[in-house]
Amino acid sequence: MSFVPGGEQRLWRTVTRKKYQLRRNKVRLHNQLEARLEEAHLKLSSLVSDLLGASARRMLQGETDPAVLAALADQRLRATSMQLRDAVGACTELNPVYPRLVKMALEELRLIEEQIGQLDQEIAGLLHQHQDAVQRLAEVPGLGVDSAQPIIAEVGAKAATFPSAKNLSSWVGACPGEEESAGVNYSPRSPKGNRNMRRLLNQAANAAVKPKGSIFEIVSRRLVPRLGHNKTIGAIAHRICQLIWMILYKGVRYEERGPAVSEQSKRVRTLRMIRTLRKLGYQVELQADPT
Repeated sequence: MSFVPGGEQRLWRTVTRKKYQLRRNKVRLHNQLEARLEEAHLKLSSLVSDLLGASARRMLQGETDPAVLAALADQRLRATSMQLRDAVGACTELNPVYPRLVKMALEELRLIEEQIGQLDQEIAGLLHQHQDAVQRLAEVPGLGVDSAQPIIAEVGAKAATFPSAKNLSSWVGACPGEEESAGVNYSPRSPKGNRNMRRLLNQAANAAVKPKGSIFEIVSRRLVPRLGHNKTIGAIAHRICQLIWMILYKGVRYEERGPAVSEQSKRVRTLRMIRTLRKLGYQVELQADPT
């Protein structure tokens, strides 16, 4: 089916897709920075889990003394001072061009992060009246606020264009093909559909199967021996697509059905989501369960 959204929703799409492009640029610059450090024989990434974390950024500001660089690391860093001095020992013989290139990369990364933060506020403002829909979608395993906002931008706050979950799955391209003859399906491939939604669903499916004991992890273990990993992720993405339609179109909330998901893990995930919503300017209050 063809779906041409209204002007307001097209603006949502423009902002959320721009944010995705910036995040891709950030990943690209992160990889380039790591390659530049490896070229300069600075093995910092082998000892620092996040090359763009606070410790790594302090150590990449231009200091060349290995002892001083090691002292700039956070005390919670697992690597010892001796290991850090060995990793950045090449700084004393480093060509001065490398620090300048690293500084340029860090400045570009800082600018991209500022722009992403500005777009976060723009998206939150544009979708402020649909806060409840964002919150209900963010409760689905594998999703979150960062995924709920672009999903609403793609399908609408109430998915009103799609009269059934099957219509939405077909438009997204999250269902197998139906080129049948004499009861035989000759093309099980999914249609192309909406590329942005398929990307979001595949990311959500890969994230949803990780929590132990969740319903998606159980379904994944049951399907992988028969379908393999890729087709299993496609099947779970299809289920998540159907959930999205039910949550938006019918206004319901997600309920976890997995037997081994603890109350503590649910509480931690809920608190994390509420912090993210409040950071974006939404008003969220945590209410006690009456039961």
